[in-house]
Amino acid sequence: MSKIAPTVTAEDRLPGDPDKATLIDQIIRVDQAGEYGAKRIYEGQLAVLGNTDVAPALKEMLGQEEEHLKRFTGLMAERGTRPTALQPLWHVAGYAIGAATALMGKEAAMACTVAVEEVIGEHYREQAAQLGDDEKDLRETITAFREDELHHRDVSLAHGAREAPGYEALSAAVRTGTRFAIWLAKRV
Repeated sequence: MSKIAPTVTAEDRLPGDPDKATLIDQIIRVDQAGEYGAKRIYEGQLAVLGNTDVAPALKEMLGQEEEHLKRFTGLMAERGTRPTALQPLWHVAGYAIGAATALMGKEAAMACTVAVEEVIGEHYREQAAQLGDDEKDLRETITAFREDELHHRDVSLAHGAREAPGYEALSAAVRTGTRFAIWLAKRV
């Protein structure tokens, strides 16, 4: 009977792929930055929609993002990972995106959330697939947080996201911006 060897993170690297240490640093940095940005988006949305019927859902999602942020900030300290140099930009841009979409109406705010969470769900799925058994705890954290993010998407769909004026264009713009933010946070 043969034993299955445990998978090791970055074991199957291709030329140009980051080594394990770089990969883990990138994962933690980009995820901490993303959770910070998400927190700021919800804070911006709540500043505008705090007295509406979507406020309880926004507050619940914000609470989960704060827990995710706390976990990734702790991992940064444990692993010696530096934060993105773009944190001040995330602070302003996240809030502005949240407030701007909320000013367009609660459906637009929900459309923003759907777009962000779809990208993050895919991003987290890809990250989890890159992690071997030697990073089981990190993989399980990312997998659990992915489920939360997909739940946020589903809640936002239930609150009328698709009814937002210009839903397709707004969603495409937010998805593109989110992907670009991920790309930047890995590098800067």
